[in-house]
Amino acid sequence: MHWKSASLFLLITTIASQNTTCDRCEDEAHGFASLNGGTVGGKGGQIVFANTFQELKDYASQQGPLIIRVNGELTAEPRGFEIPIASNKTIIGVGKDAKVLGGGFAVKETRNIILRNLQVSDTRILEDWPGKGEDWDGIQVDTGTNIWIDHFARMNDGLIDLRRDSDYVTVSNCIFSEHNKAFGIGWTQNVIAKATINDNFFNSTNARNPSADNLEKCHMYNNYFRNCTAYGTYARGHTNLLIEHSYYDNVFDPVVAGPNASIKANWVKFKDDRGERMLDVNSNRVFKASDLYQYTLRDPYDLPNDIPYFAGPQEDVGR
Repeated sequence: MHWKSASLFLLITTIASQNTTCDRCEDEAHGFASLNGGTVGGKGGQIVFANTFQELKDYASQQGPLIIRVNGELTAEPRGFEIPIASNKTIIGVGKDAKVLGGGFAVKETRNIILRNLQVSDTRILEDWPGKGEDWDGIQVDTGTNIWIDHFARMNDGLIDLRRDSDYVTVSNCIFSEHNKAFGIGWTQNVIAKATINDNFFNSTNARNPSADNLEKCHMYNNYFRNCTAYGTYARGHTNLLIEHSYYDNVFDPVVAGPNASIKANWVKFKDDRGERMLDVNSNRVFKASDLYQYTLRDPYDLPNDIPYFAGPQEDVGR
């Protein structure tokens, strides 16, 4: 009788921990990811739980809308495997402790994808600082459309790569830390991509914070940069970059533009920085973000306290 009671308790506990209701699973994207029809991920689809790396791979490849809740720590097999994600998916970590270790995600010519509330790490060899020995990414997006990446933390080299005309992308509330090349955008000669990058924490990284190459429109706001050693934000190619309400703290060359790029800045704070601060470069060519979508600007003086606290995986996002 005691054994039956214990078994029933375990069954009820398991069901409760995998409640199919999810307060934040149908959140919709903001910024550029809210345009072009919007980014809703797996909204309207079934809610499923991935308790193993294999389950996560299987669910991510299914056709049709699906909300996939990642439960606990999932270890990639084989190491370095980047999970391909089919269109119309939301992948969201349960609570603040969901992790994918030793692997990452790949978005290849798919659309309407939301990735939220996860730590993705442990693919890079610690002694290989350039990251060339095991060049796996936390998230690699190639020609993806309508992508929202939100509340991620501590991914590997590169942490996020948006490549080959990936368009209508928003990256928000993420932590990029202790890596060589944090966040690269480009790998194309076309100038069509549009990205919003907001409320992120770039901490103790070297380069690409981000490096934005050939973006038609790149809107950065409410970002906090601390201890970036090679350079901070780099507008490359023909990128048009708008930086608003951001804070660069102990960053070498905090804002840099290539010869064909354009930069316009609105209330950017600097502390203990050295090198280039290129805040007005062909600024007449830069777009006005408020003509495109609504957004809220923080006081830059609040960013050193607020952004590290609210960025990365959060309990309320994954409940």
